[in-house]
Amino acid sequence: MLYIKEANYEDIEKEYLFVRDMPVDENGLTNPYHGISREEFEERALPEMIAFAKGENLPEGYVPETFLFLWEDENIVGQFRIRHYLCESLRTGAGHIGYFIKKEFRGKGYGTEGLRLTLQIARNIVPEDEIYLRVNKDNPASLHVMLNNGGYIESENEDKYYVRIKK
Repeated sequence: MLYIKEANYEDIEKEYLFVRDMPVDENGLTNPYHGISREEFEERALPEMIAFAKGENLPEGYVPETFLFLWEDENIVGQFRIRHYLCESLRTGAGHIGYFIKKEFRGKGYGTEGLRLTLQIARNIVPEDEIYLRVNKDNPASLHVMLNNGGYIESENEDKYYVRIKK
């Protein structure tokens, strides 16, 4: 069964292993916790993730951000993040939602279903009329995921498509 779940202490062991092994930056989704120790994950990273979702202890220029994990039964297969609203840098940049699917699960519909589940949550959080996303032009699979979820290309530049999904 595929489902999405917010970062939490109950699942710390599996969340830790997933986050530790996520790349530092893949297709624009950054992971400041790559390679982190188990102790540091428990003491710093997970508390940050949970606090950021509440809008607490945000670094300068950040907006609240909810960290979600996509689960297939007992295994985490992806991570999705919802930025609660847009500041100027997000409006012209990364947008509301970023995501990562573990390599061995790509091309099997996990991204499309994970984004669908994430959009259900985002529609109750995001105040804007549309959900903003951005995708690298060299990542057609991710663009396909967005278009499969009702997205349309609002604009583009040399490297990126800017996709919008109506709430």
